[in-house]
Amino acid sequence: MPKEFRYRGYTLEELNRLSYEELFNLLPARARRSLMRLNAESAHGKRVFIEKLREGKDQIKTHERDIIILPNMVGKKIMVYSGKEFVTVEIKPEMIGHYLGEYAHPVKKVVHGTPGIGASRSSLYVPLK
Repeated sequence: MPKEFRYRGYTLEELNRLSYEELFNLLPARARRSLMRLNAESAHGKRVFIEKLREGKDQIKTHERDIIILPNMVGKKIMVYSGKEFVTVEIKPEMIGHYLGEYAHPVKKVVHGTPGIGASRSSLYVPLK
């Protein structure tokens, strides 16, 4: 039997019923201060994102990586820009209180080719086995 999700003692349904002020008090200080600044002029992109979320769109594309994940985002697919491409992030309950950018990694693992023909002059030597 899967364990029921709880965030600071509240179930997902209870979190969705809370007002924004009550929800903000449950979040850590950094997330709370970030959300309190949504009324500032510089937060226009975040307000547009939240409006699209309220409209109930299926997939939302955004460049905003510093948006705090809230309970009303659970179950949505959000395409977050990683600096090169959009990465699809499916929001799960365990992600509440984290930033969107934490789930769209900007750096990929480097995979080098094998040395040999066509490689640089210093890597032409391939030892024989």
